[in-house]
Amino acid sequence: MASIALFHSVLGVRQGVTDAAGRFRAAGHDVLVVDQYDGRAFGDDYARAGAFVEEVGFPALMARAEDAVRHLPDGFVAAGFSNGAGMAEHVATRRRCGGVLLFSGALPMAVLGAAGWPAGLPAQLHRATGDPLASPEWDAALAADVAAAGAELEVCTYDTAGHLFTDAGLPAEYDPAATELLFGRALEFIARVTA
Repeated sequence: MASIALFHSVLGVRQGVTDAAGRFRAAGHDVLVVDQYDGRAFGDDYARAGAFVEEVGFPALMARAEDAVRHLPDGFVAAGFSNGAGMAEHVATRRRCGGVLLFSGALPMAVLGAAGWPAGLPAQLHRATGDPLASPEWDAALAADVAAAGAELEVCTYDTAGHLFTDAGLPAEYDPAATELLFGRALEFIARVTA
């Protein structure tokens, strides 16, 4: 059994996050869903959610992320969707994690203001090939950061176009086949890094 800290996307804690937590719990893992918005969610309104994040500010969100995982044991898996992937990366630079799962999001260490990726820390990035919010430059920069730390970034791609393609509550983005494949790979990763 692994302990997993799961961070939501810019839209807040919504169906895709709770479904993911349920899948991990069903596999026997202990999951902390980190709600950085205190219960607020934005449906499918990325613009309004982005404005809220700008208002709160990334330093405040990063501090909330660190505070939320303070009680977790060393070796937990940090995981996040989109904006939450950046939060997972941030806590991994501040705590000893077993692995990092990045769903539809990746930030280079320079963007996070971190000195570098933690030595030897494995990560897995899941990305739709048609993700309209993807930044190939940032994905490549993160891969270089991870490699420089003597670790592996496993990149898993899916032939679909949704950004949050595992969220059944976003019918315009959801891809059920890709979702099944993603969670199979994610559970294999968790088993590998926490064995």
